[in-house]
Parts: sequence; structure tokens; C-alpha cells
Amino acid sequence: MPDYSHYRLNKYEKLWAIGVGCTFCFMAIWLMYRHYFIAFAAAPIGLLYPRRYAKVLCGKRRDKLRQQFKEALQALSSLLSAGRAVENAFMSLENDLVLLIGDSRSDLIMELRAITNRMGNGETLEATLQDFAQRSDLEEVRNFADVITICKRAGGDLVEVVRRTSQLIGEKMEVELEVSVLVSQKKFESRIMMGMPFVFVGVLGFIAGDYMEPLHEGMGLILLTVCLLLLLVCNWWMFRIMDIKL
Repeated sequence: MPDYSHYRLNKYEKLWAIGVGCTFCFMAIWLMYRHYFIAFAAAPIGLLYPRRYAKVLCGKRRDKLRQQFKEALQALSSLLSAGRAVENAFMSLENDLVLLIGDSRSDLIMELRAITNRMGNGETLEATLQDFAQRSDLEEVRNFADVITICKRAGGDLVEVVRRTSQLIGEKMEVELEVSVLVSQKKFESRIMMGMPFVFVGVLGFIAGDYMEPLHEGMGLILLTVCLLLLLVCNWWMFRIMDIKL
């Protein structure tokens, strides 16, 4: 079963990420320096992009898993309210969730299928949920697995626990959505700010090549390098500030 804290790119995704990263680095450095040798020397920096791309895909995968887990809790609450035992409810949850999600090959459906098969082989529900919680690296899944374990051992109202957990996850996701909407505009503005120096220098190089010529030789190259390093530090700083974790 997959570890959702990491994402392994397949061959085509890795080739695409390498191509995009190296091309972007080549074009950005060429617009700044106007030296093909320097641009070709800087192009291999794009080999670092697959790691960033995998991190982005991992985040999207976990967000999708969290959204589907919320829907699964709502469906599970309905099954428990109908009087089913918790194990039987989990065995019936897959069919109900396929209708809600519409994708029989989604990560959560595969996890529910694995939980059902493992329970059929004699494993306890608590063990399967704890394994899923550890691999998912989601706080909501870990809390739910802990609550189910405590309720199964000490007794408790599972219907109310599942209903309340689903409500709390929904409220948390609404807050995250509001924050992401507020931050998304600033992220877009920061990307424009980071791209404008390259566009500005590139346009000047095309329309006023003689004016920009001193920057492409001698001390001009050192000045461009210092400015580029400062721009990269600024870019890293802005993304760290806007990387809000709730």
C-alpha cells in the first residue's frame, strides 16, 4: 500500500518535469546573461524540479484523500445510524462511497477495499485503521483511528463520534479554503513579481541591446549574478511566508 507522505513520479512525469525545469532554467539564464554557454551550464539546475513537482503532486493527492475521507465519514455515520455494527458498516462503505466519489480506483476506495480484505483475513479494524493513519500522514485520519480504537476498547457512542468527527473535519476544511482563497491572490502576485525582472531584462535586451551590453561582460556579469541570487532568496522567503499550515 502507498505511503501518502511521499509521491514517486513515474517515467513520463519525471521526463516532463526534467524537460520543463531545464528549459525554464535555460531560458531564464539566457534572458539575463545572453550567453549560451552560461545558459547551458545553468540548465542542469532544472534537474531539481522533479522533486518540487513530486511535492506538489503529493500535496494534491493528500488534499483529495482528505476530502474523500470526509465524505466517507458522512456515509459511515449514515450506516451506523441505520443500526449496523462498525465492522459491517466498513464492509458496506465501499459501495456507498463509489456512488459519492464516482471513481472506483481512487486512493480511498483502494484503502477501504484493503481494510475489508484484511478484516476478512482476521485482522482487527483498529489495526487496519492505524496502519492507514500512519501511511496517510493526515491528522484527521490519525485522530479518527485513535477514537475508534478507544471506543472499541472502552466503549462509546460510535455514531456520535463519527458524526462529530465529520463535522470537525468539515469546519477545518472550510477554514483552510478561506485562507487559501486569501493567500492565492498574493501567491499569484508574487509569481508575477519574480517573473518581471526576467521579462524586463529580456525585453530591454531585444529593443535596446546596446544599452544592456555593459551588463553582459566584465563587472556586469557579477552584478547580474548578485541580483539573481538576491531574487532567488526573495522568492524563497515569500513562499515560506505564504506556506501557511493549519
